[in-house]
Amino acid sequence: MKSKKVSESKTTMTQMVMPNDTNPLGNLMGGNLLRWMDIAAGICAGKHSERYVVTASVDHVSFKLPIHMGEVVTMVASVTRAFSTSMEIYVEVFSTDIKGGNTRRCNHAYYTFVALDDERQKPVPVPEVQPLTSEEEYLYNEAMKRRELRLILSGRIKPQQAQELRNYINGIVD
Repeated sequence: MKSKKVSESKTTMTQMVMPNDTNPLGNLMGGNLLRWMDIAAGICAGKHSERYVVTASVDHVSFKLPIHMGEVVTMVASVTRAFSTSMEIYVEVFSTDIKGGNTRRCNHAYYTFVALDDERQKPVPVPEVQPLTSEEEYLYNEAMKRRELRLILSGRIKPQQAQELRNYINGIVD
């Protein structure tokens, strides 16, 4: 299976915040934003794997700034790393006014997707990722630590098995 560049599956999705998307304060509800992010991430994962995909996890969600009614929200999703049958997708969220000004980075999260076979029943291998830029390389290298943390928190591995995470923590402590 041939590896793929991050740029080959990078996905940008845009939505306008309408009244039914907001809470009583006039801000975009977090659940609606997570849904939009999941869609953008799913499209990205599907393009990378050339398969149907399912969301396996969402983590490191950060809501930094509110997004107001009438603003335009742009989600940018990129594959950070592929594992055997799963992919980590990094989604950044930006908001602007309707004129395209006042751009703010408001949110980000890491999604994990699993690629499925043609019957949409069993996980299948996915192509490796070719990080080309320094940012892509950084996200690629850090992805293994995030994966190990996800696996520990879900009870799928014991902390002693998380070699990358242990090396990282030991480097901080030393």
